[in-house]
Amino acid sequence: MRIAPHLRTAQCGFGAIAAILVLVLLAGLAAAVVRLSNTQQIGSAQELDAARAAQAARAGIEWGLFQAFRGSWTACSGHSQTLDLSSDLGMRVTVTCHSSQFNEGESAPDVPQAVRVYTLDAIACNGTAACPDATRATGPTYVERRMQIHASD
Repeated sequence: MRIAPHLRTAQCGFGAIAAILVLVLLAGLAAAVVRLSNTQQIGSAQELDAARAAQAARAGIEWGLFQAFRGSWTACSGHSQTLDLSSDLGMRVTVTCHSSQFNEGESAPDVPQAVRVYTLDAIACNGTAACPDATRATGPTYVERRMQIHASD
């Protein structure tokens, strides 16, 4: 059986179109995989920076407690200091201390017992200045964590 010449030429182009369609679909799939991988890597890096910022804030709180209980911050009233941890963690930490004195109970009959309460606030960020860094706060790589504690002596 012989196929007419005009039918044979119409069928020859169909394979090329199918091959091009398959190649386009595979290229689209490869682009989606590359984009997903890139997004995953960026998310991983941000998660690592967030963990570093949380640890830096915790270190700032511990440093602030040491300074307050040691008496280095006289009256501890609104005093703040920025710690530069950029060489180790790539972070800066701004630690602020407030304190108030209260009378709580009695140390002896009719003698009030004075208690000092400290409020320490630590803000850690990967900024270039004191935290929070308003100049970088809208950037995609900026990370900031805040920790606050109340303690008494």
